[in-house]
Amino acid sequence: MFCLGARQLRGFPLRGSPGRLLYVCGREGEENPPSRAETRWKDRAETVIIGGGCVGVSLAYHLAKAGMKDVVLLEKSELTAGSTWHAAGLTTYFHPGINLKKIHYDSIKLYEKLEEETGQVVGFHQPGSIRIATTPVRVDEFKYQMTRTGWHATEQYIIEPEKIQEMFPLLNMNKILAGLYNPGDGHIDPYSLTMALAAGARKYGALLKYPAPVTSLKPKSDGTWDVETPQGSMRANRIVNAAGFWAREVGKMIGLEHPLIPVQHQYVVTSTIPEVKALKRELPVLRDLEGSYYLRQERDGLLFGPYESQEKMEVQDSWVTNGVPPGFGKELFESDLDRIMEHVEAAMEMVPVLKKADIINIVNGPITYSPDILPMVGPHQGVRNYWVAIGFGYGIIHAGGVGKYLSDWILHGEPPFDLIELDPNRYGKWTTTQYTEAKARESYGFNNIVGYPKEERFAGRPTQRVSGLYKTLESKCSMGFHAGWEQPHWFYQPGQDTGYRPSFRRTNWFDPVGSEYKQVMQRVGVIDLSPFGKFNIKGQDSIRLLDHLFANVIPKVGFTNISHMLTPKGQVYAELTVSHLSPGEFLLITGSGSELHDLRWIEEEAVKGGYDVEIKNITDELGVLGVAGPHARKVLQKLTSEDLSDDVFKFLQTKSLKVSNIPVTAIRISYTGELGWELYHRREDSAALYDVIMNAGQEEGIDNFGTYAMNALRLEKAFRAWGSEKPFSYHLLFPLLIPTSG
Repeated sequence: MFCLGARQLRGFPLRGSPGRLLYVCGREGEENPPSRAETRWKDRAETVIIGGGCVGVSLAYHLAKAGMKDVVLLEKSELTAGSTWHAAGLTTYFHPGINLKKIHYDSIKLYEKLEEETGQVVGFHQPGSIRIATTPVRVDEFKYQMTRTGWHATEQYIIEPEKIQEMFPLLNMNKILAGLYNPGDGHIDPYSLTMALAAGARKYGALLKYPAPVTSLKPKSDGTWDVETPQGSMRANRIVNAAGFWAREVGKMIGLEHPLIPVQHQYVVTSTIPEVKALKRELPVLRDLEGSYYLRQERDGLLFGPYESQEKMEVQDSWVTNGVPPGFGKELFESDLDRIMEHVEAAMEMVPVLKKADIINIVNGPITYSPDILPMVGPHQGVRNYWVAIGFGYGIIHAGGVGKYLSDWILHGEPPFDLIELDPNRYGKWTTTQYTEAKARESYGFNNIVGYPKEERFAGRPTQRVSGLYKTLESKCSMGFHAGWEQPHWFYQPGQDTGYRPSFRRTNWFDPVGSEYKQVMQRVGVIDLSPFGKFNIKGQDSIRLLDHLFANVIPKVGFTNISHMLTPKGQVYAELTVSHLSPGEFLLITGSGSELHDLRWIEEEAVKGGYDVEIKNITDELGVLGVAGPHARKVLQKLTSEDLSDDVFKFLQTKSLKVSNIPVTAIRISYTGELGWELYHRREDSAALYDVIMNAGQEEGIDNFGTYAMNALRLEKAFRAWGSEKPFSYHLLFPLLIPTSG
């Protein structure tokens, strides 16, 4: 068993200790950062970055290096204070998604050359990393990930147990089935990394000012900001909140409640282990996914950090309600070995030399989580020239790439590539503190669970964002989560397994979805599409604004088209359905995950161009039902006096009408590729509208269908999906919509 006798050898600070942990884990470091005390002050700045952790300093470095003048970073205490200084410093090319791998790649490539560029030692080690599979389903997951690795230039391999043992000879191989190996992975000293980035930022002309706590942020009518500090005021063209676990406090200065919460994360450092010291080369970083911990070599000992279950992990929720304690900077929480003991035991079983190792440190520090564990990066909707780079649970590997990504976006007016999964506007008013805490617990506890396709996570659900059909449908279907909404994915059938059964193979929804597919192809089906983002735009300049925004002609009154918002360089930023309701009044529809992402762009372009328009987000006011299939017209015609014949109600036409006396805006369009209409109506009318349609369609064999079936149908029709298929140009993104005959 681990010996705890050496635990206090390095003056390990407990909660409230005035001291700070120095020389953590034997890193090359200093008690104090380089003095370089800045005596300069600027009255004007192009960009003010709030926060001197590795992310904020990386952004200052990239902006200054790219040629921006008057880059200022304000740090409340000293560089690396907060979460950076005590981080374990892991770096990896791996990410289960696709887009974030580019961020990881850019970070590592920067770190490889930073020491040469700045003259500052960064302590970068690249022994590679191995993810361990000890169950057959993990092997499936690795195979799934290998199908996605071709998107990027980085190497990744599945390796056999013999190769794993050769690379990591200290392992107990009894349960190991395979490994996922990433050459070039490793770890870096976060303190030294940040100091090197700071040296580079200064070299290229940035001003790094600390201690300089921001006390007030005041927006001006021209979009600039007055930034107040004890040293004075500064006018900034834009501000970037990169304040780590102080980001909530910064947001509150301007009336924003960023959905962030600090969590406690512990890692353990051992003294010298003879078997480790005797090795000829550094061990690769190990990730035991079933044991839920990472382990790496730290000099001649080992460092390992577990991720406890959501029931055992600690959320620092008092900081959310009461704020971060004044003066908290380079302090830690009291360690709690009991909380992580099951992971300690798993590590000792996997790496037996740990059983005789002495613990010299247990580091328990705060890191910041967003609800879905991904950071929030980019401009914020509803506030001009306010950007964020916050919520980093893995700030070291993200810092370099995010700094470059944001710098490119700020300088060129558009993001260099799509990273909508990091968009800060993926959250909204529905993201309560209770939801944030529940999801942060879940996300932390699920750090190493199997990553299935079509994964659903259930903590914090449902939110206040449920459609008018939720109560009617919740017991009949498997719901999916879409930007706070609950939406039917697939419907249960009698005698079939109704549980959530994710798999890399065919699972329990395969046959039901096939039945729904046939339902729409052969008869008629109804789908709840209420999560769509919906905007009303009107005013004397509305046509001019939309003509500026979209790479398509503006539809005539009473008609609809599919249009794409393009960036200045001609990249596709968003895809929307545009309906011209009445002269100068438009209904814009976008996907649920793009709601505030798209709205921000529209609002920003309207302000920059001085367009006289009224833009209203009506997403939560309207429900949407889709009715599709060869019998869709027959069913709906029973309920309205409006002529729905093909000659009168044409494909991509829009009309206001009543369905059984319920007012709707009907658009003849369907993502299924079949004959169909989308019916936009007051959210409170959803249940009544659904009931009359279902009753009217009994003779035609009407039934429900969900988004899984819709996805299969649109694939058959060759309709691309924004974010699913990879378009290379505008006209590859969405084929010509061809009406179904009849």
